[in-house]
Amino acid sequence: MSDVEEDQAAGPGLERLLAHILEERGFDFTGYKRASLARRVQRRMSTIGITDYDDYLDHLVVQPDEFTELFNTVLINVTSFFRDADAWDYLRDELVPTLLASGDHRPLRAWSAGCASGEEAYSLAMVLAEAMGIDAFRERVKIYATDVDEDALAQARAASYTAKELEAVPDRLRETCFEAVGSRYVLSKDLRRAVIFGRNDLVQDAPISHVDVLMCRNTLMYFNAETQAQILNRLHFALRPQGVLFLGKAEMLLSHSAYFRPIELKRRFFEKTATDRADRRSAQALVAPRVPSSPRSEAQLLHEAALMSGSTAQIVLDVSGRLVLTNHRAMHLFGLSERDVGRPIQDLEVSYRPLELRTHLHEATAQRRAVWARGVELVRGADGPLLLDVQVVPLADAEGREIGATILFIDVTQRQSLQDELLHATRQLETAYEELQSSNEELETTNEELQSTVEELETTNEELQSTNEELETMNEELQAMNDELQGSNGALRAHQEEVDRLNRFMSSVLGSMNAGVTVVDADMRVLAWNARAEDLWGLRSEEVVGEHLMNLDIGLPVERLRQAVRSQLTDPTASPETVELDAVNRRGRSVLMRVTLTQIPQDGASSAAAMLVMDDADSDGRVDGRADGRVDGRVDG
Repeated sequence: MSDVEEDQAAGPGLERLLAHILEERGFDFTGYKRASLARRVQRRMSTIGITDYDDYLDHLVVQPDEFTELFNTVLINVTSFFRDADAWDYLRDELVPTLLASGDHRPLRAWSAGCASGEEAYSLAMVLAEAMGIDAFRERVKIYATDVDEDALAQARAASYTAKELEAVPDRLRETCFEAVGSRYVLSKDLRRAVIFGRNDLVQDAPISHVDVLMCRNTLMYFNAETQAQILNRLHFALRPQGVLFLGKAEMLLSHSAYFRPIELKRRFFEKTATDRADRRSAQALVAPRVPSSPRSEAQLLHEAALMSGSTAQIVLDVSGRLVLTNHRAMHLFGLSERDVGRPIQDLEVSYRPLELRTHLHEATAQRRAVWARGVELVRGADGPLLLDVQVVPLADAEGREIGATILFIDVTQRQSLQDELLHATRQLETAYEELQSSNEELETTNEELQSTVEELETTNEELQSTNEELETMNEELQAMNDELQGSNGALRAHQEEVDRLNRFMSSVLGSMNAGVTVVDADMRVLAWNARAEDLWGLRSEEVVGEHLMNLDIGLPVERLRQAVRSQLTDPTASPETVELDAVNRRGRSVLMRVTLTQIPQDGASSAAAMLVMDDADSDGRVDGRADGRVDGRVDG
């Protein structure tokens, strides 16, 4: 189906589907390009065997889980560095300076909820580091990045990306924030240490608290209205009064004004609606009340002193998951302090490193037994890694009621090292014995092999003499062939030089044009696409060469050029034609494009190709303040 037929087939059916999505999930896709949106929706429809939009709308009503599959199909590659560049520019230029303007130098906390493979969390780290300076960034910033997908979190923790994945990163940040390692690029250690990854279910787990910047982009759409309200209640609780909520392009929050109000609606920035009722409801839903502690007896003080002096790192949590006690060893290993006592475990780094504690806490509490996690590695920078056996033990009072849990981190590094050394020595001994046996057998057979070798050498000498005579004959034949090839090579070199001259001439002519240029053949397939066209529409030459002009998904309404291009291709007497069109360049700016169409005739017959010269009519031939008319042109020999 062509683009025109596809748009006509979509029509009101697609609009009704988009209205249903907006009504049921509160997400507005009407701003998306209809051709691309229709293709992606139809791709999902064909997967489940539906061809009509109204039938698919009925399917969504009956099967609400289908929303997730539809969103996954529509939002291809939803995570990337600096996705929606205009919104990131607004965050960097307008909101971050406001957040840093207080001058109190308190810690700055951010939360990327639904972080996927980490690009957006690292984008925020780069923005903050550039605004604050790397020294202040190291001292003040903590970015918590959470997701329910363990595979995505593992990829994010590696902080390693390809050159293609870094295309959206500005050159200045790519040079200062990434280091080339082989064919990939790894985020700098200063930025990586500030980002803490961990598993968090927005529906079930407690939120990160006291957050200055909260990013939750294109995540809410996967939940129904009731669950969205529950999640937004948690996000409202997590955000500081002056904090910023950063949502995805399709997310509006129009039905949740009790929680948030827009700062900049077009770019999806919101701030917390500070109402006493909402704050009390959030606090009651998310924070368990703390019971004032009674004066401690001498036995309790002695018990705490013994705990503090223990050689095994240990922390104790109450029934609501708050830190009650921690000994010196745990403080040293995990950077805890007395100020952390009373804080929820999910707000502490130890809940994510060296392993996900909350899963084991839930298992131990549910099964009312100790749970082990063995061989957990704790990386400590220059001191080298530690190997820990972690034991989570549920605690109960004399009547069997749950009162909390204790977690022990047992250092087994030395024991494991000794076991590894013993195993290695045993294997080496077994290998040495096998090698000795094998050497003895080899020595016995070597003598017999040497005898056979002498006989083979004598035979080989005779064969070599015969071969030498054959080689002399072949050498004479090759010399004659070489003489013939030299004559042919001269003609080929002359032809290649002519081809190279024509290539240079074409590149020079096309390179002098200060506008976007594309050349199409008689079938309207792209033959050439210069760098200016790449800059205008965001598609590289290798992505468009060979594609049908009418199928290009760019900001220029190419369908309106179909008749003009066809006229240049079919009418030998057609004169160059200029068309002015409203368009949107790759940076999202509306421009008035002047498109000049010229035929490229062949032997005076019908045109074999047509050239489109695309120029910004509002800027005298310059688009976005730049003039680059380079084009990729080549003459095949």
